[in-house]
Amino acid sequence: MKTERAENPRRPIRIPPPKMADGVASPDGTAEATKQNLEAQPHPSKKIDMNAAKQAGNGQGAEDQREGLDFVRRIVEEDNRTGKWGGRVATRFPPEPNGYLHIGHAKSIALNFGIAEEYGGECNLRYDDTNPAKEEEEYVKSIEEDVRWLGARPANILWASDYFDTMYEYAQDLIRKGLAYVDDQTAEQIRQSRGTLTAPGRESPFRNRTPAENLDLFDRMRKGEFPDGSKVLRAKIDMASPNLNLRDPVMYRILHESHHNTGDKWCVYPMYDWAHGFEDSLEKITHSICTLEFENHRPLYDWFIDAVNLNRAERDRIWHPQQIEFARLNLTYTMLSKRKLLQLVNEKTVSGWDDPRMPTISGFRRKGYTPESIRAFAKHIGVNKFNSTVDVGVLENFLREDLNKRAPRRMAVLRPLKVVITNYPEGQVDQLDAINNPEDPAAGTRKVPFGRVLYIEQDDFRETPPPKYFRLFPGNEVRLRYAYYVKCTAVVKDASGAITEIHCTYDPATRGGDSPDGRKVKSTIHWVAADSAADAEVRLYEHLFAKADPDDVPEGQDWRANLNPKSLEVISHAKLEPGLREVMAGEKFQFERLGYFAADPDSKPGRPVFNRAVSLKDTWAKEAQKGQQK
Repeated sequence: MKTERAENPRRPIRIPPPKMADGVASPDGTAEATKQNLEAQPHPSKKIDMNAAKQAGNGQGAEDQREGLDFVRRIVEEDNRTGKWGGRVATRFPPEPNGYLHIGHAKSIALNFGIAEEYGGECNLRYDDTNPAKEEEEYVKSIEEDVRWLGARPANILWASDYFDTMYEYAQDLIRKGLAYVDDQTAEQIRQSRGTLTAPGRESPFRNRTPAENLDLFDRMRKGEFPDGSKVLRAKIDMASPNLNLRDPVMYRILHESHHNTGDKWCVYPMYDWAHGFEDSLEKITHSICTLEFENHRPLYDWFIDAVNLNRAERDRIWHPQQIEFARLNLTYTMLSKRKLLQLVNEKTVSGWDDPRMPTISGFRRKGYTPESIRAFAKHIGVNKFNSTVDVGVLENFLREDLNKRAPRRMAVLRPLKVVITNYPEGQVDQLDAINNPEDPAAGTRKVPFGRVLYIEQDDFRETPPPKYFRLFPGNEVRLRYAYYVKCTAVVKDASGAITEIHCTYDPATRGGDSPDGRKVKSTIHWVAADSAADAEVRLYEHLFAKADPDDVPEGQDWRANLNPKSLEVISHAKLEPGLREVMAGEKFQFERLGYFAADPDSKPGRPVFNRAVSLKDTWAKEAQKGQQK
């Protein structure tokens, strides 16, 4: 058997006694054990911590942080100082290709690739393809695309299945040492015999099979002689351990499934807990950074590697990385369960994994987010050792800040109201100068056409204005952005009494938006010339869930009860500046006074489609909301 020579011989080789650690989840068949541990010592993950981002950004998120350095980087720096890994820093990002990456993965990508870059190390992208039944090529392609879009550059792109042969040999080694056995019990029998936090588990009646019998059965499992679910290979640890994950966990299960990488070679596949540490070991990872739900699995991670190293000469010992756990990202109004996200896709609640309402990286990208804004957000919230929930507004603010600096300004009218400038010459078109981006003088200016007939937003006119409303109403004068002062002189209605157009006069002396006589107006509104306006579809997105905690539902209902029925509004005939008629998918703009928008891949020549990435602050909306609350 080919093994990797260990470069960290200082680590003592022993099988550690069982010990307790906190945890919350497991993807590999020990979920029941993890659940029971969680019930005893839950993490406060449902608490919304409005100060978490600020604290983390200041380096104060965890009790052992010092200013400017999170606890993970402190560990790395201490290891470098002591020469623990010979000055090496090697991390990995190990997604399972059973779904699209979401915003929580972005935090992990930023951490793992960021640490490798900062300390002159390497970070691998490793696909954890140990479960062939759930893996699809679509997910594999999307994962790499998302990782690279975020700016990460993997040192290597690897697969857990590349190590199947070696992991199988390690399993045989444990069987020979009497540390693993083939169990004929059903999954339900194994679950029932695991015990509870207050009662030890019961040993399997097959636990004391001889190594020779176990080796033969394991070989026959591999060859496909037994049906799915009829046998498993379990580690022989301690059925009375206070950590339920150490009560003889399953290492291999039988699955007669073709694998995208290994074909039909295998009929047994490793569980994640068994595979995880060896994948890290074979890649000589130094710091195996996981989320907090794996804290309770760390003793098992160590036990498996130490069990392989047991009785080996120092030169034959395999590499033993260090597992470090950090708090995963939780966002308000956001569901990050891949199982539930898949359900949304399969039930067509959303249009797909890249639906802009989805918390997937591809969804954020399509919505109009930039990799820079997501990386800045991940850096700001920092790395902590406790679970909390960050308000989604923190993420939105980072997008606003980024797009404010780079997005060209354009005028767009979403809900058009026709305006006729009665004293403007018919047939005349004026080309006015408009600033592309006040934050970037180098962006220069553009020409926008102005004519006798315009469109303004319906919300920018009130026939009977409420208090503190300074936009257009009969007798009031406002500034048209980059154009002229106009005053409303008449309102035209149809037979039902609905307003169809308004008439205004303009002051030619106010071209550019300033009055020579010094008179002031209290409001500036945007507009689009009717004759040259581009017709567009605009999609206005809100949170997919109506509650900050999507799982907070009344008894008898599930999380889908919190879906927001108003999460998408489609405006079919918005009117835009003519320069927006032809756009490339992904182009981003600030629609003045409305928000930041990105061109959707559904755009067609002459018929653009825009997604609202994030809104701007609306002072009048705030005033209106205050009025409703009184």
